[in-house]
Amino acid sequence: MDVQPSLAPPPPPPPPLGGHGLHRFANPGRFLRLSGAVLPWLAGAGILLTALGLGWGLFGVPADYQQGDAVRILYVHVPAAQMALGGYLVLAFVSLASIIWRHPLADLAAAEIGPVGAAFTALCLGTGSIWGKPMWGTWWIWDARLTSVLILFFLYLGHVVLVRAFDDPTRGQRAGAILALIGVVNLPVIKFSVDWWNTLHQPAAITLSGAPAMHLSMLWPLLTASAGYACLFGAIVVARTRAAVLERRLQGLLLVRTEAAR
Repeated sequence: MDVQPSLAPPPPPPPPLGGHGLHRFANPGRFLRLSGAVLPWLAGAGILLTALGLGWGLFGVPADYQQGDAVRILYVHVPAAQMALGGYLVLAFVSLASIIWRHPLADLAAAEIGPVGAAFTALCLGTGSIWGKPMWGTWWIWDARLTSVLILFFLYLGHVVLVRAFDDPTRGQRAGAILALIGVVNLPVIKFSVDWWNTLHQPAAITLSGAPAMHLSMLWPLLTASAGYACLFGAIVVARTRAAVLERRLQGLLLVRTEAAR
């Protein structure tokens, strides 16, 4: 008996590597809608938590018995250092997404993370120097932690320059993504430099393996400021990425009108 061929359509192809969900959120239109709803809350939380954490730490916490009032700069310096490292980790992730999964927003996001990360790293280095002067007697010393953070700052700047250095944007985006992934090796050096080498920096006061090495009266405002910095970092990057998407759309519309007018 002859078997009639099935008229059912073939099964859909499997979703691309990286998962359908990530690609769905990488759609520019969907990103604009989602980010437009999230951005005011993220920015509001960042401003509120940062103001609360800094005000609490700078004016509501007693002076340290060893460092005196100079210790208060940690509420500005430590969250900036956390965002410098965390921001670069996010930059490396979106660079990986750009190279492997070709997410349409990955290159735009990477280009906007670079300047923000560089600004937070500069804040970390500047406040660290201000803190180091009364504690160490010098504005700068070439110890492992300071040097590796300075390298991180140059990595950010290098990424900012590379993605804008080519006439072909795709070449700049690929070069910036490769640099971002190579620079990841510097992150564990920054994190563990105080354990691997003899440096002027004290070991981490907050670890996952033990109790915090600072009093709770200092810990809570520090955590509050850190949460505020994280929200502000995210809000700035989201706002810049939204602006980049809208700018690209506007350029596309202008190009279509120019072609239609010819």
